[in-house]
Amino acid sequence: MAKLSLFERRRRRVRTSLRKRAGDRLRLSIHRSGKHIYAQVIDDKEGRTVASASTIDKDVKGKTGATVASAQDVGKRVAERAKAAGVTRVIFDRGGFLFHGRVKALADAAREGGLEF
Repeated sequence: MAKLSLFERRRRRVRTSLRKRAGDRLRLSIHRSGKHIYAQVIDDKEGRTVASASTIDKDVKGKTGATVASAQDVGKRVAERAKAAGVTRVIFDRGGFLFHGRVKALADAAREGGLEF
């Protein structure tokens, strides 16, 4: 078995903890790279994505990059798309990322947009 990186160990630990606490709530999963940030609301029971938003969407592509402001914009857009799909309560899956900077900005904007977690 290959040795996991610290990031992968943290991601596995966070996901395992979330699955125990999630109940019937959907999962707001985020991923950030050096250039972009992505967010999606996932229904793990059915294995499908309910809503998603990112900085590579066609309506915002080229205007934003990997900044706190763009993360806030992604958070607002994923919240309104999730509400349009009938989702208001989610559980926040930060993956292996620490909760600060862009991750925190996205989470706060999603809360302001109407998602509860």
